[in-house]
Amino acid sequence: MAKAKAPPPSSSGGKAAKKKKWSKGKVKDKAQHAVVCDKATFDRIMKEAPTWRLISQSILIERLKVNGSLARVAIRHLEKEGLIKRIVHRSSQLIYTRLTTASD
Repeated sequence: MAKAKAPPPSSSGGKAAKKKKWSKGKVKDKAQHAVVCDKATFDRIMKEAPTWRLISQSILIERLKVNGSLARVAIRHLEKEGLIKRIVHRSSQLIYTRLTTASD
């Protein structure tokens, strides 16, 4: 008499039965920053930025909600006008500060 083979088990340790779902994580919304400098934005840059202790492209983007290229142009304009002073020039990150009354 030949023995009949037993059917294989239906689940192989539960591994194939349920696959783990990894969380997708939180997705940050795309920022809607200004691309063109209008009169109100320009006036705000000229009034507020020279009063900050630390001025960089990142800070202009964060506080004034402007595009990165617009922030770079604004910083160059403020430096040319003599309203801010350069502290650090490293690669693409420029760091400026306000002008103090006592000249160095």
